[in-house]
Amino acid sequence: MIQQIKQYYNLENFKSSSLLSHQVLHINLRNYKIGAFGASGLCSALANCINISNLTLDLSENQIGDERTSGLGSALANCINLSNLKLNLGNNQIGDEGTSGLGSALANCINLSNLTLDLSDNQIGDEGASGLGSALANCINISNLTLNLDQNQIGDYGASAIIKALSNFKFLTNLDFQIWGNKIGDKGTKNIGLGLSNLTQLTNLEFRICQNQIGDDGASNIGTALGNCKFLTNLTFDISQNQICDVGASTIDTTLGNYKFLTNLNFQIWGKIDDTGIQNIAFGLSKCSQLTELEIGIKNYEKFLKSGEIINCKNIKVLNLAIINFAKERQTELKRLAQKIKRLVKLNVV
Repeated sequence: MIQQIKQYYNLENFKSSSLLSHQVLHINLRNYKIGAFGASGLCSALANCINISNLTLDLSENQIGDERTSGLGSALANCINLSNLKLNLGNNQIGDEGTSGLGSALANCINLSNLTLDLSDNQIGDEGASGLGSALANCINISNLTLNLDQNQIGDYGASAIIKALSNFKFLTNLDFQIWGNKIGDKGTKNIGLGLSNLTQLTNLEFRICQNQIGDDGASNIGTALGNCKFLTNLTFDISQNQICDVGASTIDTTLGNYKFLTNLNFQIWGKIDDTGIQNIAFGLSKCSQLTELEIGIKNYEKFLKSGEIINCKNIKVLNLAIINFAKERQTELKRLAQKIKRLVKLNVV
């Protein structure tokens, strides 16, 4: 039997609905200016939706703050039958207290198998990230996870706590982890690497850790750890706008060369990579025996496209170059070089 999806774009309409009857529920109150009174009413109503199994709730851009975020968590804790949850709380002035409170409540949702949690563009530091991580560790049945923590104030300790929690997810096959624009350095990436190395069942991974404070040691830690995710077929890895040079780049691409099932790769590095690093990147990619589609962001495209490993690569049929903002003359030259790749079928500028 197909369950009917109930959708609401007005808070009063939702509050006056038959709350016990909801099983699949979508509520979109983005930029609703919900206020303290409205948030309280929403939480009270959600707490009565005890039969709900699928919830999509968009409360982004509402300036909810810590107290009301904790209240929302308490309401969700009553929804013990939740198996699918999409919760968008981006850009809401949420700090450590609200994040920890939300996490404590989510710890009761032990039947979750699919979770999307967007806490981007808030004021979350290490304490909040740690509290969230400790709570998520209880949700061991999750197989599909999207976790957006970008543009906060999370450092090494908080990032380590989050990834430690994720390493408990033995059934996790699809992970979208956005933690770019924070304060993570090499120490944090060591623990991130240890956590990622336990996610051996992953087949699809999107991992963006750009705009942090990561150097060669950190890049090497992550690169080595990713080597344990041997069943990846789709990988997006963005480690750009850090402090990575040749050594870090080389370790990452040694790992990429070991993937036997990888068919689609989006790799953004844009670091201070010289000829040796670029050559190692090209060599690693040429060893991905199943790779058919590649998107790459790298500073010296000319050197990369002129390398013999890329020109003679037997597998890459679709190449996406992130050069749309380049001068027209350089775009033309890079397209000319790319068209020399022997097996290339399609070239896209993105």
